[in-house]
Amino acid sequence: MRLIQFTASKGWRGHEQKIIYLYEAFRDFGYCEDQWIVCREGSDIHKIASDKGLKTITFEYKSEYDFKLAGRLRRIAEENRADLVFIHNSQAHTIAVLSAVFSGLKTPLVLCRTMIKKIDTNFLRKWKYNYPGIKKIICVSQPVVDVLKPALRDHSRLSIVGSVTDLKKYDRKSSGILRREFNIPDNYKIIGNVSAFVPVKDHVTWVNAVGELKKRGLKAKYVLIGDGPLEDEIKALAKSKDLENDIIFTGFRKDVPDIWPELDLFLFTSNNEATGSVVLEAYASRVPSVAARAGGTSEVLIDGETGFLAEARNPADFADKAQMILTNDELRESMVEKGYEFLKANFTKEVIAKKMFNELDAVLKASKN
Repeated sequence: MRLIQFTASKGWRGHEQKIIYLYEAFRDFGYCEDQWIVCREGSDIHKIASDKGLKTITFEYKSEYDFKLAGRLRRIAEENRADLVFIHNSQAHTIAVLSAVFSGLKTPLVLCRTMIKKIDTNFLRKWKYNYPGIKKIICVSQPVVDVLKPALRDHSRLSIVGSVTDLKKYDRKSSGILRREFNIPDNYKIIGNVSAFVPVKDHVTWVNAVGELKKRGLKAKYVLIGDGPLEDEIKALAKSKDLENDIIFTGFRKDVPDIWPELDLFLFTSNNEATGSVVLEAYASRVPSVAARAGGTSEVLIDGETGFLAEARNPADFADKAQMILTNDELRESMVEKGYEFLKANFTKEVIAKKMFNELDAVLKASKN
């Protein structure tokens, strides 16, 4: 298979990491004869892929309705004799459909969908999802499938392949970075969260859960790793609740894999997550989780076995579940081990790459019939 992975994304989040993981796995397991990441010039994925020595083809992004870029995508596919174009974000989706409709792109298109968001609120959006040249829509979880179905005429194009993480990347021992950098006493627990400061992550509930745990006398420091548009608002909330000395805002960090093993608990309050792939990073780092029962998170966390699910937007429930784990070493160790085994069986690069390749290969074979 000769594969183009196409994204117009500028930043770096879970989906961009997934593209890198899939490229590496397809290469390492011999699934692709050749492959390219077609991405924005200077984007985060361009920089990271280049640093890793992965093949990239870049473009200047002006608009998702850039007909010149649509024509270039056709030429890229033809010149590299691509068998499939695997689309990874909304803008790339539009460009690929325009390329097929107006520029003569004949290469079969496959879409990867990782967002829980309705598509029937806009005519053009609905049209591009129903475009027959999109041979398959590979969703990351059942809730993503469910939100697409009302707007799609052909449900047979939908399939599910879950999230992926790299065991090797997170196979590390605690190095004490947080305790040294922020002067955290050895007898204090460290409860953390790794996510962007955006509404869906519900940092308000997170801060309120911290307030609950503090009232109950838990000796802990609370670490928020990430940045985003709501960061100042959440800092102000923490201050208004007299938690500014309890919650540590680290900002964006490049050393997250080194930080993970230092956490005693991952507290994840996101209230509409497509899959909760960050829970997989917690598993890989042997950190127990309490996560909101919302979206696709329940597909990666088995309540009471690999962690706890708490009621979304309910800080008291998060605090209750956190206390249960932090005060019961036997429960904590059981969840850590079961989470790690669950990850190995279902969400490693080896497992997910094989499932993804099978989906892509089925499209390729059907296109040749």
